[in-house]
Amino acid sequence: MYDIKALYEAKSVPDAIELLLAHPQARIIAGGSDVLVQMREGKLAGSELVSIYGLDELRGIKLEDDGTIRIGSLTSFSHITKNRIIQQYINVLGEAVDMVGGPQIRNIGTIGGNTCNGVTSADSASTLFAWDAVIEITGPDGVRLVPIQEFYIKAGVVDLRPGELQTAILIRQDSYAGYQGHYIKYAMRNAMDIATTGCSVNVKLSPDKTTILDARIAYGVAGPVPMRAHSAESAVRGCAVSEETVDAFGKAALNDVNPRTSWRASREFRLQLVEELAKRALAESIRLSGGTI
Repeated sequence: MYDIKALYEAKSVPDAIELLLAHPQARIIAGGSDVLVQMREGKLAGSELVSIYGLDELRGIKLEDDGTIRIGSLTSFSHITKNRIIQQYINVLGEAVDMVGGPQIRNIGTIGGNTCNGVTSADSASTLFAWDAVIEITGPDGVRLVPIQEFYIKAGVVDLRPGELQTAILIRQDSYAGYQGHYIKYAMRNAMDIATTGCSVNVKLSPDKTTILDARIAYGVAGPVPMRAHSAESAVRGCAVSEETVDAFGKAALNDVNPRTSWRASREFRLQLVEELAKRALAESIRLSGGTI
């Protein structure tokens, strides 16, 4: 069924690094929900694989002493959605990954695999962009911490060097404390479909809930890689909570995106989605924060 040249099973992170250096053409496989599909389609036929699926040290979510949320790269989507730390501090991430595929995919698929694919439609990616996530990469030279905006290089390509693997995703306390967020996935079907456009927004309101102290917005499928819309963020920072502010947010987002026409949707329709989803996601984030429009 699968044309695999060789499969090497890593026993530890250092062992995985050694295997990747010894077999530089090998692909990393974790849950396999993407790699095995590509192999079956013939795109990766004859590949060597390094399996890291048995590395339990890369699973789980914990709150570190400095308040950083650490998500192991092998943590499944299902575990993220159900995790108490995620639900308490960044529930929108659990909601976003709960839109990936069906239950079977969410049980086996990992957040590390979702981000390392480098695709703009990954449901976790835009939310991680909006939370200013940092990618932990471990390799022969030790550990590197890379902001997620720099991790994505171009469509399907991420900043993983020879012998390296992603070991965790970090969200620092100052990126989530006081914020509430909302993710909207627009797709041709309600389930089991790739996003036509995805939009994730989080917002921090003043103590009296009448002013937007900060807002962050990120998109999937609005360009070749997931992206932030900094013009929209600047347009509402320090502004009163109002319908006018929400409208300005959506319009400003159009300055930063560059969607393309594909068989799923035209560029023009995606631009319409960019504006409308921004407005809806901001309005819901404000509501979740206790504000009223």
